[in-house]
Amino acid sequence: MGTLASSLAEGRAEERLPDKKPLLTRAEAHAEAERCLYCTDAPCIQACPTTIDIPTFIKKIASGNVRGSARTILEQNLLGYSCSRVCPVEELCAGSCVYEGWGREPIQIGRLQRFATEQALGEQGLRALYTPKPRNGRKVACIGAGPASLAFAGTLALEGVEAVLFEKRAVPGGLNATGIAPYKLPAKEAVREVEWVLELGVRIEHAHVGEGGKRGAELLADYDAVFVGVGLGEDSRLGVPGEDGPGVVGAVDWIEQMKLDPKANGPLGRVVVVGGGNTAIDVARECAQLGATEVAMVYRRGRDAMSGYAHELEGARKEGVRLVEQATPVAFLRDPAGKLVGVRLARTEGGKPVAGSEYEIPCDLAVLAIGQAKLRAIAAEFPGVELDARGCVVVDEATRRTKNPKVFAGGDCVNGGTEVVNAVAEGRDAARFLIAEWSK
Repeated sequence: MGTLASSLAEGRAEERLPDKKPLLTRAEAHAEAERCLYCTDAPCIQACPTTIDIPTFIKKIASGNVRGSARTILEQNLLGYSCSRVCPVEELCAGSCVYEGWGREPIQIGRLQRFATEQALGEQGLRALYTPKPRNGRKVACIGAGPASLAFAGTLALEGVEAVLFEKRAVPGGLNATGIAPYKLPAKEAVREVEWVLELGVRIEHAHVGEGGKRGAELLADYDAVFVGVGLGEDSRLGVPGEDGPGVVGAVDWIEQMKLDPKANGPLGRVVVVGGGNTAIDVARECAQLGATEVAMVYRRGRDAMSGYAHELEGARKEGVRLVEQATPVAFLRDPAGKLVGVRLARTEGGKPVAGSEYEIPCDLAVLAIGQAKLRAIAAEFPGVELDARGCVVVDEATRRTKNPKVFAGGDCVNGGTEVVNAVAEGRDAARFLIAEWSK
């Protein structure tokens, strides 16, 4: 384990959670790989945002060529290790497997991808498989050290470009390190993958970009291109009485504390999670696995309208999470000392509270998973960079270039918040465009 990963403190709550899909043994991987039909025009490839040649990497596992399998994965997805663990394969590649149409168990693509990348990379990382080209004099700056920026920086570093990541947090890796459910990807593993990218010659500076820090004008003057991969902003709030104070916290903040702060490792008591997306489900499952007395997930519409994946919700149900549908908080209740003791809910119709329908449920912790604000200030740093009506950076879909020809962007700040694999694809595509343009 490298310096960054080993610097994470012991005693963090996430360390108590088991691996949801443990690493396959060599025999298990070989047996599973042998099940693959190696389809022509494989639907699994079409379902992968990074278009990994899935049948080929699986066939190489079956033949014992694990290093070759890893190379097939990493050629398309430099962060293929973390994606193997966090991708919703049930909705993407595995969900498109032809076995699904026959009512049979689909190939465990994610677990096979993890086996290949983890075995091939080991402690040596990407340098075990790739040697970057000599430096060619080009320089790029990446704002943020999340998956989109890492894919952009790593792809260019392999081509001899000097890439610098500007990251304001002490722990790099973006949501892979701070926001992914630890039963999918612990922080140490996310940071280890960052170290692999840094070993390609990518440099990281722990610096804020914007007012009070490094300014956009400096980056534009000092670098040949700038990539914006800042993700999203702070957790959204409900704006109801009693919300401000201890015991009510945003989901992203709560997950980060649970993953990184040893002090946030106490008993949870009764928990209410507000929201119906995958982040809300992750928090609810984490709380249940960490021993919460009760976990209720409150959603303002019905189950069918939830954006969270059905298989994740089913996992939460099996772990004891109770879904409260057609309800929304109208106040958080506190005792005379200010301690959170409950939440007042109203029944809803069409997502709106119904007057006179209020009722109360007790809770010691309320986690709000209702979205995140957009980082609008970053656009002001770069002339020509535009935002759409949602507050997301506007880019050309093919090149990831903004209206400023030197500025590119990808990840959640562009797509509003999708999957890690989408962010990787966007960072990779921007880098490939620059490589092609600079080669002319």
